[in-house]
Amino acid sequence: MLKHSIRWLAGLGAAGALVAASANPAVAAATIEPYFQDSTLAAGSTKTTRLFLYADEPATLRDVSVRYDYRSLADKITIAPADQQECATPEPGVLVCAEPFDVALSELPPLGSGIYRGVTKRVDMTATKDAQLGDSGDVVVSFEAGGRQGSYTSRVRVGEGVDLAGGPFTTFSSRPGGKVTVPLAVANVGDRTVTGFVAVFELPYSIRTKDRFSNCLYSDDHLVSCQFDQEIPVGDGLATTLNLELAKDTYAPSNLSGYAQFMTIADFEDLTRVREAVGAREGARGSGPKLTLTAAPSRMRQADQTDVGPGYDYTGWIIKTTGTNGTDLAAIGATLNGRAGTVVTATVGFRNNGPATLDNTNADFEAATHTVVELPPGTTAVEVPDGCQLRPGTRTYQCASAMLLVAGQTYTVEFRLRIDRVIRNAKGAVRVNAPCECPAGGSFEDDIKPANDRAVILVNAGQGGSGSGDGDGDGDGDGDEGGGSGGGGSLPITGTPTSLIAGIGGLLLAAGLGGCLLARRRSTRFVA
Repeated sequence: MLKHSIRWLAGLGAAGALVAASANPAVAAATIEPYFQDSTLAAGSTKTTRLFLYADEPATLRDVSVRYDYRSLADKITIAPADQQECATPEPGVLVCAEPFDVALSELPPLGSGIYRGVTKRVDMTATKDAQLGDSGDVVVSFEAGGRQGSYTSRVRVGEGVDLAGGPFTTFSSRPGGKVTVPLAVANVGDRTVTGFVAVFELPYSIRTKDRFSNCLYSDDHLVSCQFDQEIPVGDGLATTLNLELAKDTYAPSNLSGYAQFMTIADFEDLTRVREAVGAREGARGSGPKLTLTAAPSRMRQADQTDVGPGYDYTGWIIKTTGTNGTDLAAIGATLNGRAGTVVTATVGFRNNGPATLDNTNADFEAATHTVVELPPGTTAVEVPDGCQLRPGTRTYQCASAMLLVAGQTYTVEFRLRIDRVIRNAKGAVRVNAPCECPAGGSFEDDIKPANDRAVILVNAGQGGSGSGDGDGDGDGDGDEGGGSGGGGSLPITGTPTSLIAGIGGLLLAAGLGGCLLARRRSTRFVA
């Protein structure tokens, strides 16, 4: 089984029902973890799905073969190729497909996540005419690739097909720290009564709630999901309102977008059942009254149901944040001492002095800012943090930050530097908000105090000759160059804050499951 704990990945989709990680040790770096999501099928309906492969280092898999064993559901479902790959059926209930191309496992954003994912060609899973409501079984999906292999067992059920639709998108405005009441509406646009559903929320870091409904899950002040046992008759809709608040450190002016996705209880179970395998737990359940959408009769669901018309099952809100509330990112340098041949640690980065949190969690998965680190003369980098790349032809490394930079937090990385020559007052530099030719526009350009965007890396201050010292960096910024001080503990530039990010939605979506399957991410790599 899976032995990995969870790395938070923000902004990868819906379904943040998991809000904590286990601390189980990781396995060898070369291990590749497969994942094939559970499914509920309505009789006669088809779902298109695929095998996901995750690793904690980049890899290219050649001669990949995928085997789908659904003999426990023989005559109940079929699995057929959807992308024109070459497949064979060696026996009833077994499909074996050869991938036509190499499968590359590339890093999931943001840069430095340390989680690599590849996907195989898609297959169509269809419930046959002989499938009966309540049928269930396992599908064992295994792969082989040049000596590497692995398998994953998922559950498939036959349920009743329904069709949910979310209410219209709406727009509001509020200042940082203000309150907003938003609608939550869902309709049954299918031809069968819906007997229970779940709303899964994807809300940015700044959107909070003080309500604690007993049928909802929370992490601190962040709303994760709500489950409803109410019926929605054919053609009817249900609605209520949610009381939301903006955090005082919300960046302004800005536009915040929040969403709720409606899904059947069975589809939600399919999405989240894997949490037990990866050692995650649910969010905290509220202790207050039950949230209901209308005064509608409720009953226990009689059969598993699945949404056969996904694609418009969302509702959403845009909150225009008014006023002015900016961000000051201050660079953090280091002062180091050592003899020739000594390896010293430069702990460098930046601090968000606030007053606003910088939240760049969006579909572009772009870093909130970029930091460049210029090595002092006479030194060589022997260990470089993940997420930091050497600019060609220079001694300067460019490092990507997390997408969410919380006001008051410090974000640092460690460079291990070998002192090749002792040079008195050898100076390098750290610069936050550095220019970047990036797809989503590069670095943060509206820093309210650019004077402290640069700090010094100083080696052997006031020393000459062979030098002396214990070889440890103190991580403090150099005051003459505007270095920030590092309070509040340090976090990797390429990591996410240890407090939960709202918008943790993608923890278990197939697009982002790597955060659950692979815990370990390497903080450094060795260079010449």
